[in-house]
Amino acid sequence: MRHFIKHVTQYRYTAPVSYSIQTLRLTPRGEDHQRSLRWHIYAPGELAEQVDAYGNTTHTLTLNRQHNEIDLLVTGQVEIDPLTDGLLKSEENRLPVDAYRVPTSLTMPDSTIAAFCARVLPNGLREPGDALKLAQAISDHVAYEPGITDVTTAAAQVLALGHGVCQDHAHLFLACARALGVPARYVSGYLYTVNDHAASHAWADIWLPGGGWCSVDITNRQFASDCHCRLAVARDYDAASPVRGVRHGGGTESMVVNVQVQSAQQ
Repeated sequence: MRHFIKHVTQYRYTAPVSYSIQTLRLTPRGEDHQRSLRWHIYAPGELAEQVDAYGNTTHTLTLNRQHNEIDLLVTGQVEIDPLTDGLLKSEENRLPVDAYRVPTSLTMPDSTIAAFCARVLPNGLREPGDALKLAQAISDHVAYEPGITDVTTAAAQVLALGHGVCQDHAHLFLACARALGVPARYVSGYLYTVNDHAASHAWADIWLPGGGWCSVDITNRQFASDCHCRLAVARDYDAASPVRGVRHGGGTESMVVNVQVQSAQQ
């Protein structure tokens, strides 16, 4: 399936910013099942490109002149092949797979997460069906509700709250997988839906011995498919967020994001 994507991010500041630097993870990953046919990032300054430790293409935007706003525009076309049970084709792992077993502050499992895992998967996490069962259990327990959590909410808090968004579902899934000794990574990207309710999205990959990476959309209780465009992977949101930056000055910041995804069957 081909996806035509437009992503607009607008920052506005109540006072002048004297200096800002942003890391952009807004370029689709080059993978066997996913190819960028064309892709452009428009920004109010020069972009320095590099590949990070996770294999994500990143761009650094540095503005050392006074500004009151930043507008970012991403447009492009991506072709994505269907996946069977979310299984990704072979890829070159820049990091050892075991690096994804290590918890982070956002994905640290506690006793309640361990108990949740034991109840849902008493025989462990060994195959795609187990991953889907875990995703469905998380989706059942954590109702999708924006505004309850933020980017600093950890997995244990999400389980206790019982509410969250796709980012929270992914973090809880990662915490569960790592509690079971299974490597798992956070995925940020875009999701196409038939009702045109498209947006930035987050899901997760787990490493299955003999099967490789299996990609699961926890929020939608399904394996990732050719409707999922992958931008970045990492151990949690902090290292995979689409835009992350620091600034000097600026007062209060407001941000508006608009994502449009249109697709057509080949």
